[in-house]
Amino acid sequence: MTASSTQANATSELDLIDRLAGLATGSATHVLRHQRDKVAVATEGSYRTMFDPALPGLTLTERLAVALYASRLTPSAELAAHYLDRLQAAGADAETVAAVDGTRLEAVADARLRAMLTFTRKLIEKPVEGDRAALLSLPAAGLSTPEVVTLAQLIAFLSYQARLVAGLRALSGAAQGEALPSDVAPPAAATTRPGDTIRINGFTNEVLDWKAWLDVVPVDRATPEQIAVLEESHPKAKVSDYYLFLVHQPEILRQRSAAFNAIMYAPGGMARAERELASTVVSCINGCVYCASVHAQRFEQLAKRNDAIAQVFDNPRTAGTTAREQAIARFSVALTEHPDRIGAASLAALREAGLNDAEILDGIHAIAIFAWANRLMLNLGEPVVAQA
Repeated sequence: MTASSTQANATSELDLIDRLAGLATGSATHVLRHQRDKVAVATEGSYRTMFDPALPGLTLTERLAVALYASRLTPSAELAAHYLDRLQAAGADAETVAAVDGTRLEAVADARLRAMLTFTRKLIEKPVEGDRAALLSLPAAGLSTPEVVTLAQLIAFLSYQARLVAGLRALSGAAQGEALPSDVAPPAAATTRPGDTIRINGFTNEVLDWKAWLDVVPVDRATPEQIAVLEESHPKAKVSDYYLFLVHQPEILRQRSAAFNAIMYAPGGMARAERELASTVVSCINGCVYCASVHAQRFEQLAKRNDAIAQVFDNPRTAGTTAREQAIARFSVALTEHPDRIGAASLAALREAGLNDAEILDGIHAIAIFAWANRLMLNLGEPVVAQA
């Protein structure tokens, strides 16, 4: 499957996210979503790539079983119903389907699949616990490095999908959801100044590197396709363990990078500093020290201050120097922790703080993409002190 054919397919019919979020063609939320069409196309492209029967490595049945299991654990009723139908249509045996759908890990007979689902549970429920030992259990169960990359990307993508569907359903008014408080007093002003080093609760705004726990693709042995994807993904991708590890599955990385770049860097909508604030909140909630560091730095570069970052590191649930920042932080926490409880009422505090629906959509995208990003960073390697 090529990127161009994926994009053509993605725009030729109502895509999966539109269908699961209940967005009829031409509805207000559908129109709003497709104003960020690069995100929509890359999201659909990611889905089609992840479940392409021709994708080498994990079988389609294995991938669908992981998808169903992750959707039940999250939980996301819409995604679970979709992947249950697909797993049954793929011809999986009834016993496996029942065990996965019932999240009865002990009833899964196949040891390889059971190892994958064990890893899935960690990444879905508590990604910070997906340590090196958890990752190395996969090669021990017979998975190759490219298969590990596929599995990690798949689980992380499902985490993104669930939060995107929940956020879009809320925007369309399809679910009432839980109202979030709008009258929490701002915390005491942080005493940090731009340029100050911040170290609070294990988080920092210092520059960190990241090292993969399994073998990366050496640039001098990369295929032309892998080189092309690295060059598309990030200016420093050829010297980054993160990209050199994920490029074991280049088409998955291509779609993921397209989604990330469109979400975080597109002009208009939510201010980029606010997207970075939301990303830092999500990273702290998930326990991703590396992502929190990177996006704390970007917030400071864009906002020319770091007071809100010190507050996020101290307590992301109450962070924010203004009512608007507080509303963004609280919504970021809620969508991260309980996507199944998000509905139209959950957006009231954001609107009261002055955010319009286009800004809220950008916030939903940023929160969802860091459900994806954090799970890769936390579970495939570790942060290390940057070399001078």
